Amino acid sequence: MKIPELAFTTTDWSTLPVTEHAGDTGVAYWRTLTIGDIRVRVVEYSPGYLADHWCDRGHILYVLEGELETELRDGRRFTLKAGMSYQVSDHGDAAHRSSTRDGARLFIVD
Repeated sequence: MKIPELAFTTTDWSTLPVTEHAGDTGVAYWRTLTIGDIRVRVVEYSPGYLADHWCDRGHILYVLEGELETELRDGRRFTLKAGMSYQVSDHGDAAHRSSTRDGARLFIVD
């Protein structure tokens, strides 16, 4: 990831519009800041959320609140609690999808 040239900026996430993204079950609410090719998001998953796709995009994901289950296509599963993160590349065989039983709030850079 290369951050493009930009002036020092601050973000009040509460002022960014919320977009809604349905999962197979539940819903994700995104607040998104785009900087060149970089997408920075605060994402909230509703209780019972299950992603509707396998994601091949690289991310740096940090759990702000709640608990997140991440499943890799090869069957491996990881539980992340508040204060934990994962990092995954755009390359390789780490296609993944997320779910949460009770809801989660995330900070994601991709």
